[in-house]
Amino acid sequence: MRSPQRGGAAPPRMGRGAPAGVAPPPPRAPHPPTPPPAPAPAPVLGVDPLALDEAADARTPSPALRATARRLGRQMMRAARATWPGPGLDALAAARPRGAHQPIVLGLAARSAGLGPEDAAHCVLYETVSGPATAAVRLLGLDPFDATAVLARLAPDIDDTARHAVATAHRAVRKGPGALPAASAPLLDITAEAHAAWAVRLFAS
Repeated sequence: MRSPQRGGAAPPRMGRGAPAGVAPPPPRAPHPPTPPPAPAPAPVLGVDPLALDEAADARTPSPALRATARRLGRQMMRAARATWPGPGLDALAAARPRGAHQPIVLGLAARSAGLGPEDAAHCVLYETVSGPATAAVRLLGLDPFDATAVLARLAPDIDDTARHAVATAHRAVRKGPGALPAASAPLLDITAEAHAAWAVRLFAS
């Protein structure tokens, strides 16, 4: 998961289609829902965060990505406990002093803030697509408004994926964290390990 510096594409309105002034995307052919990128909605529904953290470890074979996810989770935990303090966040921070996976912390933070599982899914999905868009603006010199328009056109797909993520989280409530998706991306794991060895890096991963 990227950890960009300040600046980049402005966030579009999510969850209600493309904003005014941006042409809607062309009709899409039906396709299977994309597997949710992270288990963030599950802690909102009360699934054990420690079990979810272990499940996230098992689904992240790259040591570099595991370390980055925990470092970002530790940073998010500090912000979340200062902003929306709650016993769930305190308990996870005590059990994982070196950091839990960021999506688990995000889900607990959403619950502590009074948000629902779909809100948590939208948060992590927007971060997933906006990070690469911001990086493209910074590294390739693209027009940030073009990048924002791309994000706006992704809104229907983000909504679809958020609904699928929430349905998967409800399945985890019934059957445990083992019911969460376990998709793999070997090339990303390989490049993450190579990236971790670079002397100079612009992003955490």
